[in-house]
Amino acid sequence: MVTIRKMSASEEKNIRKLSRLHTRAFPDFFLTQLGVGFLDALYKGYLNDERSGIIVAEDNGRLAGFIAYSYDYPNFYKGLIKHHLLRFAFCSLGAAVRHPSFIKRLLGAFKKSDSVVKKEKYVELASICVEPKIGKQGIGSKLIDHLKGMVDFNNYAYINLETDAENNDAVNRFYVKNGFELARSYFSPEGREMNEYRFGG
Repeated sequence: MVTIRKMSASEEKNIRKLSRLHTRAFPDFFLTQLGVGFLDALYKGYLNDERSGIIVAEDNGRLAGFIAYSYDYPNFYKGLIKHHLLRFAFCSLGAAVRHPSFIKRLLGAFKKSDSVVKKEKYVELASICVEPKIGKQGIGSKLIDHLKGMVDFNNYAYINLETDAENNDAVNRFYVKNGFELARSYFSPEGREMNEYRFGG
């Protein structure tokens, strides 16, 4: 039986399980290449930030998926830089040596605090991850439904998310199926074509 719940800050010791799941689900992604220590620091940031959080899906007590989100995404990134810059730098050092091009992407990621500022108050669905071995059980949709149920759309205009536009058809279809509408397409500083989706209450 799958249960969906919000993680509490007291569960920080379980963050490594999320990081390991991230590496299994996204073995070729940029953040994965930075190492599990980097992912630990990132997801601890979501768990400990008072305006952010993590929702987990558990299948008979075992981690089956999760969502990381933030009610104040620009300031979340500023907080990561302020409090964890040295840790992120240390964790990503090996990947930067192996792949020097990662340095530019990493710096671009930390500049996100400026690029994600919007006129409206919104909630950012920053990361969603489902255990690849489980198969199609609708866990991703259940996680999104839980987040939708948490958001007060009288105070927040929409839930926002971004994903790759190219070679990512299944993921884009998944978000559309879950009620997200394409707000815009754009190219990142590294030249990746991105789609930005929004769900309004």
